[in-house]
Amino acid sequence: QVQLVESGGGLVQAGGSLRLSCAASGSLNAMGWYRQAPRKQRELVAHITSGGSTNYVDSVKGRFTISRGNAKNTVYLQMNSLKPEDTAVYYCAGSTYGTITINTIWGRGTQVTVSS
Repeated sequence: QVQLVESGGGLVQAGGSLRLSCAASGSLNAMGWYRQAPRKQRELVAHITSGGSTNYVDSVKGRFTISRGNAKNTVYLQMNSLKPEDTAVYYCAGSTYGTITINTIWGRGTQVTVSS
């Protein structure tokens, strides 16, 4: 079973930036990031396929950028212009399918806190 390990979360002021990283122990096709804020459902934030196609939830478009490393077993989430409503636990996700919504493999999560 492939394992995912996230890093890069932390506390930042509104308007600041953070970069999340996720390393997979094996090869995955699609990778991405979900987040879950207190008392809210987990939501898909950004998704990238092995071919480099990307999708974002509307609330982060223009502020967040997802990318993959050259080895394709790493994924990054560059988060700029952070807002307090971005505060959540961010989970790396991956799948051997073409979308991370099928047979999802989860990381343990990393906390992102944006202060106002």
